[in-house]
Amino acid sequence: MSGTPVKEQRVTKQRLAISAALDTLDDFVSTQELHRLLHEQGTPVSLATTYRILASMTDDGELDTLRNGEGEAVYRRCSATSHHHHLLCRECGKTVEFEAPEVESWAASIAKANGFTQVQHTVEIYGLCPECSAAKTAK
Repeated sequence: MSGTPVKEQRVTKQRLAISAALDTLDDFVSTQELHRLLHEQGTPVSLATTYRILASMTDDGELDTLRNGEGEAVYRRCSATSHHHHLLCRECGKTVEFEAPEVESWAASIAKANGFTQVQHTVEIYGLCPECSAAKTAK
């Protein structure tokens, strides 16, 4: 058998609680926000443990992570199983997942033209969702 050995994660109460909480959220959440939510639900998980588990879940490919408008890491269990990108509302955090074959072609051609291999990329587009745009216009 070849390939990279699979790293087994210990399944702890804290990991299960964090996983369950993430399953209830539609949008990206910061570690601090998730920690606060867990405590509001009566689940005592330390902030350090929350950071560690989110990092582990990201490394295991269970979560998508990106930087929000303030540069803070945020996490979400994504529904897409293939490579995808995100459109995020700066006001409410609403997220739309999308695939963009034209971006994939562009990234591959730029990499090839410059002799790069094993290239990875992420695309996040920030703006205002229709509801937040309407609210700003109404003010």
